[in-house]
Amino acid sequence: MTFKFTFPAFAKAALTTVFFFISHFIVAHNITGFVKDETGKPLKDVYVLHMESGNHTHTNAKGYFSLDDVEKNDELRFSHIGYEATTVIVNDEKEIQQVVLKLASLDLDAITISNDVETLNVLANVDLKINPVTSTQELLRTVPGLFIGQHAGGGKAEQIFLRGFDIDHGTDIAINVDGMPVNMVSHAHGQGYADLHFVIPETINNISYGVGSYDETVGNFATAGHVDFRTKNYLDKSNITFEIGDFNYQRYLGLAQLVDNSHTSAYVATEYLTFDGPFESPQNFDRINLFGKLQHTADNGDRFSMSVSHFDSEWDASGQIPQRAVDQGIINRFGAIDDTEGGETSRTSLVLNYDMDVSDKEELQTTLFYSHYDFLLFSNFTFFLEDPINGDQIRQQESRDMLGFKADYKYKTELAGNRFNIKAGLGLRNDRTESSGLSRTLNRRQTLENIQLGDINETNASAFVGAEWFIDNLMIDAGLRFERFKFNYKDALATTYNTQSQTAEALLPKLNFNYEVSNSLKLYLRNGVGLHSNDTRVVLENSADKILPKSYGSDLGSIWKVSDKFILNSALWYLFLEQEFVYVGDAGIVEPSGKTERYGFDLGFKYQLSQYLFLDSNINYAHARAIEEPDGEDFIPLAPELTLVGGISLKNYKKFNAGLRYRYIGDRAANEDNSIVAEGYFVTDFNVNYDLSNNLRLGIAVQNLFDVEWNETQFATESRLANESQSVEEIHFTPGTPFFIRGTLQYSF
Repeated sequence: MTFKFTFPAFAKAALTTVFFFISHFIVAHNITGFVKDETGKPLKDVYVLHMESGNHTHTNAKGYFSLDDVEKNDELRFSHIGYEATTVIVNDEKEIQQVVLKLASLDLDAITISNDVETLNVLANVDLKINPVTSTQELLRTVPGLFIGQHAGGGKAEQIFLRGFDIDHGTDIAINVDGMPVNMVSHAHGQGYADLHFVIPETINNISYGVGSYDETVGNFATAGHVDFRTKNYLDKSNITFEIGDFNYQRYLGLAQLVDNSHTSAYVATEYLTFDGPFESPQNFDRINLFGKLQHTADNGDRFSMSVSHFDSEWDASGQIPQRAVDQGIINRFGAIDDTEGGETSRTSLVLNYDMDVSDKEELQTTLFYSHYDFLLFSNFTFFLEDPINGDQIRQQESRDMLGFKADYKYKTELAGNRFNIKAGLGLRNDRTESSGLSRTLNRRQTLENIQLGDINETNASAFVGAEWFIDNLMIDAGLRFERFKFNYKDALATTYNTQSQTAEALLPKLNFNYEVSNSLKLYLRNGVGLHSNDTRVVLENSADKILPKSYGSDLGSIWKVSDKFILNSALWYLFLEQEFVYVGDAGIVEPSGKTERYGFDLGFKYQLSQYLFLDSNINYAHARAIEEPDGEDFIPLAPELTLVGGISLKNYKKFNAGLRYRYIGDRAANEDNSIVAEGYFVTDFNVNYDLSNNLRLGIAVQNLFDVEWNETQFATESRLANESQSVEEIHFTPGTPFFIRGTLQYSF
């Protein structure tokens, strides 16, 4: 076959080709729009899918979205967990789309696997909707892999376990509420002390979390991970709740919407809780919480919020009791060796948030926060070991002011024809404490000896830069964080005035890869250098090159939507610490523990059995060892090895809501050679609620449904009882709650 070239034929073909490409660019448009709920409030993270091309995006905090290459008569599909999916046909590609989504029952089919959204955070918030929380313990348990225990009558911050860490009260996990840090640096009871009891659980709207040190926007305390809580901007309904249960448990809750329109919302919440617990000596726990929030959206889309909170609590405690005292019949499991333990604490906070779109491609988020905090705690861990006559009671106290701000900037552009986001931020935090002290006392009234007493002034300045590059299905996320610390301490017990001072800096690089294998499977590799936080008093005991030892970690994982109703996540991880410095507030001493390494795996799933029934489980394994110690003497005390949590939940079935939840922690070493073992436990909780009407709900909740005998917190401690001539090192524990039932009546309006 031969081809004959003619200019008219060539010109016609060329013009046709040119016209095709030109018409494509003329006809195909960038389409924009807003997605709101039925009340007119913007919806964030709505999945927007272009049905013809498969291109997709998500809405931002304003409910805004933008998609390229959309033509007239194309279909756009909008979906979000908890809302009916909606399909819109584009009639005019130049018109700004206004889409309204209607509430619907929860459906895992609406969850998407994408580099634009952290699917694991979406699942955590699904849990929050399926299993509403009524305490900060339940709130923290929403985070997969995070295990907690309480051991001081409900007044102290929870003891936290995560990824092979006994985090104590917060040393290795950064916790924030509305952008305000919860962790207290150089706290009288221990570094990173994170008391969440100022939060009213029913005001929490959103939880985002991350494990490891892979996020450049998070710095101090985020060695094992971080958790960020966001309070609601408005209430779905105002309500009054009454709870009454065993052991003189009473809880009263009120939430009231004051203002609610398309631009402004304001509400207040208050909580009062009293509880004696199952102990022979009542803990007389008493707490009051107050919270208020104002949120305003300007005509140009700028968003401002202000929240104010105050909480005050006091309690008595039976403390941690030695196993031998129970075995010998001196006391029972709920008795006490020294029932004069206890304390009181309060926190008043103000948080201001201002978010704005500088331009179509630029976002700026700013946070300003202030807290005043008081803390007083009496404990007795060793009984008569140090003082055979008066006993070993200690007092820890401080008064603190914390002030700081954060500013995060994001710029959206393109690089080599692909989406490219630039991130940057600044932060400053200053903590000043007065009379941070550790003293030996008698019966809470008499001071026998001041061990430590002084004022702390600690400043942390930080900055970060980062970039997200979307290359087809691959997202590369790289960042660098800078931390600078200034530590000052004035020792009130010194004979001459002297301000001890030290500074330190650290650079923390991060590099993460996320790859969408398909619209149902994502793989990720995360790497980062983190910072193991240190107490001011630790810093001033060590040379400058050991002030801020670093951590090095990696995660290799996947998120797989096996079917429309089944989501599976898994990860292998590793973490190395150059050196751990731990300030032991209970004894007022510094304990360096040398180099450590941890590795393990996380595995979890969520399965929707029907429209109303959900099943979930998370299993977490960690191997934690001190590298420089001999085999058999290299255990990290109380590091969790195996934890398992999960349950089955019923949501909105014929006016019923119910849940059966379980948690398990395996046996673990309580000391370095594993000669003392902290025994594990398996505990099950149950709750059921029934809507008597649209406004009235009746509920029952049972903790420890099968009334198992378990120890909530355990420590290997050397102590001596009043009748003993020699000390004994063994397990000292706080008993877990026995079968405990409470009833709830809630009226909504």
